[in-house]
Amino acid sequence: MTETQNVKPYDLEDRTLKFAKNVRVLVKKLSKSLSNIEDIKQLVKASGSVGANYIEANEALGKKDFLLRIKICRKEAKESRYWLRLIDADTISSLETDRKELENEATELMNIFGSILRKTK
Repeated sequence: MTETQNVKPYDLEDRTLKFAKNVRVLVKKLSKSLSNIEDIKQLVKASGSVGANYIEANEALGKKDFLLRIKICRKEAKESRYWLRLIDADTISSLETDRKELENEATELMNIFGSILRKTK
C-alpha cells in the first residue's frame, strides 16, 4: 500500500466529537444569563447527541435501524444549530465568530447526514 492509500478519509465520528467539544469550549465562555443557561443545557445535549447517534448508526442492527439513527443525527444537528442561533454571544465579537463557525458546522453536518440518508434509501 502506498502512503496515500493508508490515509484515512475524514472520520465522521471524529468530526462529530470535535463539534461537541468545540460547543463545550464556547459555552464555557458565554455569559451565564438565565436564558443562556437554559439554551446552553439544550445545546450541550443536542451537540453531544449528534456523535452518539452516529456511533449507534455504525453499530446498527440493520438498514432500517441505521436509517433511523442517521435521521436522529440530522435532527440533533439541526437542533444544535437552532440553540446556537439562540444563545447570546454577540457582546464579544470573538465569541460571535466562534458561534457562527459552529452554526456553519452544524449545517454541514445536517447536509452530510441528509446525503447519507438519500444515498442509503
